[in-house]
Amino acid sequence: MPILRDSQVSFDYTVPVAVVGAGACGLTAALAAADAGAEVLVLERDKRPWGSTSMSLGAMCAAASGEHRRHGIEDSAERFVADVMAKTAGRADARLARVVGEQSGPTVDWLAARHEVPLPLDFKWTSLGHSVPRLHIPPGRSGEQLLALLGRACERAGVQVMTEARVRDLHADASGRIRGVRIERPDGSTEDLGVGALVLASCGFGGNRERVARHIPEMANARYFGHEGNEGDALEWGEALGAALADLSAYQGLGTLADPQSVIVPHPLLLEGGFLVNLRGERFTHENANISGMCVPVLAQPEGLAWVIFDERRNAACLEHSVEQRQLAEVGAIKRAATWPALERLCNLPEGSLARENALADASRASGAPDRLGRSFAGLEPLQPPFCALRVTGALFHTQGGLVVDERAQVLRPDGSRLPNLFAGGGAARSISGPEVTGYLPGMGLCMAITLGRLAGDAAAGVALGAAA
Repeated sequence: MPILRDSQVSFDYTVPVAVVGAGACGLTAALAAADAGAEVLVLERDKRPWGSTSMSLGAMCAAASGEHRRHGIEDSAERFVADVMAKTAGRADARLARVVGEQSGPTVDWLAARHEVPLPLDFKWTSLGHSVPRLHIPPGRSGEQLLALLGRACERAGVQVMTEARVRDLHADASGRIRGVRIERPDGSTEDLGVGALVLASCGFGGNRERVARHIPEMANARYFGHEGNEGDALEWGEALGAALADLSAYQGLGTLADPQSVIVPHPLLLEGGFLVNLRGERFTHENANISGMCVPVLAQPEGLAWVIFDERRNAACLEHSVEQRQLAEVGAIKRAATWPALERLCNLPEGSLARENALADASRASGAPDRLGRSFAGLEPLQPPFCALRVTGALFHTQGGLVVDERAQVLRPDGSRLPNLFAGGGAARSISGPEVTGYLPGMGLCMAITLGRLAGDAAAGVALGAAA
């Protein structure tokens, strides 16, 4: 049973606030709880924090931050909400979207000013559903660096992170109040930890094949590019406690995961004029219409494979700012040739196919009109030799549905009432991407993790300290 109802349990020790998961959401929640004056303990199942944050590009979208003001960019919560509702065809939770629109910018500013976690505004992703630049990325442009920065901030704040501590069960009373957690150690031993409030930051259920097949059937057989520990524990606990869940069919997909290297191919290669072809050498989708949803058309191609076609100039520019592109270069994944026929032979593509597709892109560029797939190449420099290619496939990155939370990230029941001291963020909580993959905006995963993490940690500290008073 995921919920233990034994009222006579004796806890080995007790903390005001416990956080399950040491990713971006969990560490941010811990910082917020510590700032609010609560002692906090983060429980991490692995030997060291890793998870989905480290596997990401480290980018979060945020509205109306200090970075926007510094660059003279006008943004607002209203504009953010409008973009979210447009991207999701009006199916996102508008209430939560407004909360995130109002709180994401201040959260970025708080992390930078108080905790030395800089997240400067990025200008390489300026469209794709955001009406102004909103992606904030750490200087090293990687999720690994973001996690390291948050980890060092927690050390300075006196936050304890207990690793190799897997939470197996929750202790709760009849009202749904969490009394504690049962922790399992690698040797099979268990400990019972009492808590004043609990934050679930254990991400989603992408690593649970049964749940994926049930809720996201189109990705049941797709590659999973996420942490294997994302098994949906938070959903299981929430269901057992009578919590509301929503948008379980939503997810972030990847349409350009290098095959077989399993490294994310940076999308600026496509944004700046590259294109995709299948194994027949044919373009089959508007590459920038929906980055997350591009996994669906890619997986629908022969063998579920495609090639990203670009040139050496774009490759060199990408190498300057992308850890992933440098990794792909180091392992020899990038194919190069001086002519289209030579690249076709290297990629085993039909003769004349790449030259034909490039000519069609050049025609769109010259006319300024969209091509047959609705994409315009106007204003983009033509591809010049040497030409390059990377083989890719589609994948599931992380799920976007989860526990329904309110404006302070407190978990709700179906009737709208709050579970007394349970909070959730990141992949454990419902996002604002609507019910489908097409609703995902770039940077929304870490936006929800960090923004809801801060709200959850602050509110959990308030509940725990209030109960102790």
